[in-house]
Amino acid sequence: MAVAKFAEIKEYMLSQIEIAAWPEHSRVPSENELAEQFSVSRMTARRALQELTEQGILYRTQGVGSFVAALKSQSSLLEIRNIADEIQSRGHAYSASLLQLTELPCPTIIATALGLKRNEPVFFSLIVHLENNQPLQLEARYVSPLLVAEYLRQDFNQQTPHQYLSHIAPLTEAEHTVEAIWPDDFTCKHLALKKAEPCLRLTRRTFSREGAVSLAYLTSPGSRYRLGGHLNFSFSSN
Repeated sequence: MAVAKFAEIKEYMLSQIEIAAWPEHSRVPSENELAEQFSVSRMTARRALQELTEQGILYRTQGVGSFVAALKSQSSLLEIRNIADEIQSRGHAYSASLLQLTELPCPTIIATALGLKRNEPVFFSLIVHLENNQPLQLEARYVSPLLVAEYLRQDFNQQTPHQYLSHIAPLTEAEHTVEAIWPDDFTCKHLALKKAEPCLRLTRRTFSREGAVSLAYLTSPGSRYRLGGHLNFSFSSN
């Protein structure tokens, strides 16, 4: 079955965004430009732009045009930031300690989350992120080998998994939950907690266009870390 023209335009635009040919907040082609490029009507081009806007991939400015939206989690509207950027934005020094980078037999819960089969290989990394040499976050991340084949070859002392995955498998969707936990001895040791204290654990599953990419457990001491965000609301009369 032939692909509908508006869907073909959408695929093209998504590919340009994924390879960073069109970075965040850059202007994308207009209805007229797309209609001419793909030899379609303005209505067809408008449908492609409208659907991408409704999905939060583009935003439109009246009288100016359509632009690439900033990357946001579709489940919570909170921006997903790289922890290294978070720390450096405060004027502090970021560093990392890689504890483990390996291939494991996939546990059932991870297999379900990533669309893998139980006990088939899954990539795993365990990293401590530090702010001014003080442990801030323990990251345990499972990654699909089907979508990120070179994950185990990376140097995560030089870049974070988030940075690498954002480049290799650009994020299209994310879901996460936050809970308070009581840390075990292993977590206390690697977060340099003198005694157990409540921690925040963020569980985050990320997706690219091809499917589920990773499942990460991000644990931080409650006394050193907080989560926040800024939401913009628009109102219209009924």
